[in-house]
Amino acid sequence: MAYRLPLFLKKFTIMKKILLSSIALVVIAISANAQGFALGAKLGSIGTKIDGESFESGYKLSYQGGAFLELDLTNTWGIQPELLFSQLSAKTTSGLTVGSITSGLQPNTLFKLSYLNVPILLRYNFAKIFTLNAGPQYGILLNKGVTLKDNAVSAVTSGDLSGVVGLQVHLIGLRVYGRYVFGLNNISDAVKSENWKSQQLELGVGFKLL
Repeated sequence: MAYRLPLFLKKFTIMKKILLSSIALVVIAISANAQGFALGAKLGSIGTKIDGESFESGYKLSYQGGAFLELDLTNTWGIQPELLFSQLSAKTTSGLTVGSITSGLQPNTLFKLSYLNVPILLRYNFAKIFTLNAGPQYGILLNKGVTLKDNAVSAVTSGDLSGVVGLQVHLIGLRVYGRYVFGLNNISDAVKSENWKSQQLELGVGFKLL
């Protein structure tokens, strides 16, 4: 008998294909009218946490890497889509809420979530070497390894919608950037009585390839 994917995996795969295809079409349309173009790779360290009653308030060190595309429509304004593999780490507190305990969440547990993040950022270029970035980011959860004690129910949702603000410095072919990423939707899929939102502080470098 042929193996069949569970329904939620089929929906998840379809959602990824639709999202990535839509982004590709938008990028192609904008590229046709772009005055400036740059393609590159980036790597950075990030401080991450989940803002919620069941989690510690401190940031945990994580990492990210991927590719970016800079499309300048004028000398000042442009669009910067990216495709990033990112890790989000967070640790539960020792004193969990009643709702967390009854849902099966374990105390002092380190979460390590892997995401494929797709930020679509507005670019504002000024003073020749600086760029302000702002826009939405959608993260697709790649691992379902964060589970409750019965090892069956995922603790977080499969998608994370965030807002991004940051500053980028251009040094010839090098990009140095800093960003703040704040979650907009509740990613808790285990404790319905709590509101979990991701937060990230990013610092990294990018290298222009084309």
